[in-house]
Amino acid sequence: MAFRLKDIDETQAPLLDHLVELRTRLLRAIMALALAFGVCLYFAKSILAFLVQPLLDAGQDKLIFTKLYGQFFVELKVALWAAFFIAFPLIANQLWAFIAPGLYAKEKKAFLPFLLATPALFLSGAAMAYYLVMPTAFHWFLGFQGTPGGVQIEALPNSEDYLGLVMQFILAFGLSFLLPVLLLLLNTAGIVSRAQLVGARRYVIVAIFVVAAIATPPDVISQLMLAVPLMLLFEGSLQIMRITETRRAREAQEAEAAEHDELEESPAQ
Repeated sequence: MAFRLKDIDETQAPLLDHLVELRTRLLRAIMALALAFGVCLYFAKSILAFLVQPLLDAGQDKLIFTKLYGQFFVELKVALWAAFFIAFPLIANQLWAFIAPGLYAKEKKAFLPFLLATPALFLSGAAMAYYLVMPTAFHWFLGFQGTPGGVQIEALPNSEDYLGLVMQFILAFGLSFLLPVLLLLLNTAGIVSRAQLVGARRYVIVAIFVVAAIATPPDVISQLMLAVPLMLLFEGSLQIMRITETRRAREAQEAEAAEHDELEESPAQ
């Protein structure tokens, strides 16, 4: 069969269509992020006031900046982080709209719960960090102020360092709370089973404490406040796996029984 240039054009067309679709989705996501950034930059001081509330609750009412342009960049970072959180649903929607056409209906049905659970779990972890962990940790940190030997030791936190610490807490707890999503995705894909995770439970617990030690500031309270919920989420994931694996086994048996009945009825017909 003769080779024709038209054959190349026909094979490239789907790829080009996908690239155009990807560009469109990326542009929409970037536009949403840029629009949210503009709005958040206008309200940057109000957002920063919200972020410093845990520090106020701990008894510290003063932040400093040591560079003339320091606070300007702090507000830019605050606006950018807030814009990403606000625009994330639309960014995730664009990602889903690009991926979904390539999935079967069964795959869409299996994947959609994970897509919905991701922001809910992340917000749960971030809320725990903001309302419980940060006030507790900040109160403990500020407890080192005093006058040992007649020398006054006073905390003068830098606004840039404080924002970095706040985002470290929020990201550490928010991302760590996505552990069930990761484990259940691996289980659904057949990469790991519940029996394997149960057998590796002791190693998982060690890994959780290592992650907690790395992701949080170097104090035992913050590490325990992250490690304990992670262990609970791990055990909860195992229970969900037990339920789903039992359901899959039952559905497989029912399908096998139905196929067996069809084979027995076929000769009779």
